[in-house]
Amino acid sequence: MAKLLVNCYCTVQLIWLTIWLSECELISSSLDDDLLSPYSYGHGPSHSHRHIRDCQSVVHANVTHETSPSSHRTSGPVAKSNVFISAVPGTSRWVLGHLTVVNDPLRTLSVLEPGGQGGCRMDKREKVEETAKAGECLYAQNGGYFATKTGECLGNIVSDGEMVKNSGGVQNAQFGIRKDGTLVFGYLSQEDVLEKANPFVQLVSGVVWLLRNSTIYINESVEAECDSTQETGTLREFVDVVSARTAVGHDQMGNLILFHIDGQTGQRGMTLWEVANFLKDQGVVNAINLDGGGSSTYVVNGSLASYPSDHCAKDPMWRCPRLVSTILCVHQPLCQPKNCSGHGICQDGICQCQKGWSGTGCDVAFCHQASCGSHGVCSQGGCVCDAGWRGENCSQVCALGFYGDSCNRTCTCGNNGVCDPVHGRCTCPSGFHGESCEQECPLGFYGLDCGRECHCQDMCPCDPVTGSCHGQFQGDRNATVHRVGHCLASQMLATWKEEEVHKPRPYLTEQSWIILTGLLTSLLLVSMCGHLLTVCRGCRRHQPGREDYSYVPLGNINRGTGASKAQGASSITRGAFELDESDSQDELYPGPR
Repeated sequence: MAKLLVNCYCTVQLIWLTIWLSECELISSSLDDDLLSPYSYGHGPSHSHRHIRDCQSVVHANVTHETSPSSHRTSGPVAKSNVFISAVPGTSRWVLGHLTVVNDPLRTLSVLEPGGQGGCRMDKREKVEETAKAGECLYAQNGGYFATKTGECLGNIVSDGEMVKNSGGVQNAQFGIRKDGTLVFGYLSQEDVLEKANPFVQLVSGVVWLLRNSTIYINESVEAECDSTQETGTLREFVDVVSARTAVGHDQMGNLILFHIDGQTGQRGMTLWEVANFLKDQGVVNAINLDGGGSSTYVVNGSLASYPSDHCAKDPMWRCPRLVSTILCVHQPLCQPKNCSGHGICQDGICQCQKGWSGTGCDVAFCHQASCGSHGVCSQGGCVCDAGWRGENCSQVCALGFYGDSCNRTCTCGNNGVCDPVHGRCTCPSGFHGESCEQECPLGFYGLDCGRECHCQDMCPCDPVTGSCHGQFQGDRNATVHRVGHCLASQMLATWKEEEVHKPRPYLTEQSWIILTGLLTSLLLVSMCGHLLTVCRGCRRHQPGREDYSYVPLGNINRGTGASKAQGASSITRGAFELDESDSQDELYPGPR
């Protein structure tokens, strides 16, 4: 229960805190009611930079902007802020304002986005004092224009070397500081804005070029900036009306001049003619007008030092500062660039460069041959490294995946192959080969460079990495083995069939041989049976008690007495056979038949 009460109490306190913060914000926010808009739509004319150039006076030789070197005085204070209450000549009006002289503007002045870096990208608006606190500004005032409904930053904007907004060539009066400290005032082409050789480190857009070479330049500026399609006379009215004003310029010594006055549009303040004359009297050479009206704000050490003209949203009796876009911030000296190009340390606005680097921004490399080691050559621009090496002293091998001069070529080794940092040749891991290690070892080989032969039973393929005969093939290799086996089986079957067709056939078929063998076997059996019968009959003739014998009378034997003994013997033999075969001579068989 106690825990629940504590949670409820905390919730109530959070709600009251939220309401209080909302009311505070509402109280301190303005109505944006003192609007001093130079254009009824958009920001700036739609005609080209060439139109601006062509309408310039001959005395300016068609040059559309002025340049001046900035002061580089490092001694003394960063800036001096002067407060004034002055009568406007020829009128009964008095004005309250500030005129700030900035020394060494390259290192002590910045164009800051609303709320800090990224504010313009988010169409953010912020009080000058809040942005000034975040930027540690000694002095600050509002800068460029913005869309009051959307918060969009208008014009060209470069903040501490970073291009924040590109107007796309819209011709408004510009103020900028280039990398070498040159101050620029006037109209710029797209090429001028985007120049790389000596780029802008700070740039902001205003409306109306007030002073050009110590001469009031308002009429020429109105002609240059006024769009031919604009018929309302808004820009001329913008010039002639009294109001709170903000401007930026420079003097003969190259010091930057920030100008601010309080006012109320149509009631208090100055016209642009009066501002131009005031600045001219203070020795200002070139100057442009910045956002004014309710936007005109001046801050010292993060605190509001001016009197806003916008009424407060909570109670119109009071005046509140407006949420604005970019600001001009005067700060302690900073290095340009702030990080000293990554080759030094910023101390009191001066880059202390590392060994091998020089220049105000530590952006110029120099070397000695000894500092380049054995893998580089010293040149005017620093160490030039051999192929495969990098770094300020050429002491680092190319990062994995890169090779060649300056290590700017990408390796093509696949399958975790290692690339030679000099030539880019691939050293393949076990199981792969080819210029880019893109091929697996052929079937039957494995190891580094596929140089070892598999020794598997039945000449089976092995694992391409380890040579194991029990490896499981995956992916393409498995499909390859399957296709090879299928192909070999098909070829073996086709070869066997072809051999069967062309094999010489025997004269007798197998069936004929079986029949012939059967017949011969039958004949053999019949012959054996006949022989056995004959033997059995002979056995019966010689049984005891039978007188089954023959005898031949002697007289017949001696027939033919005149024959020789030899012939007689032959006749006896022949006669014996003949008698044996004759069944008609019964007298030879004395017994009964």
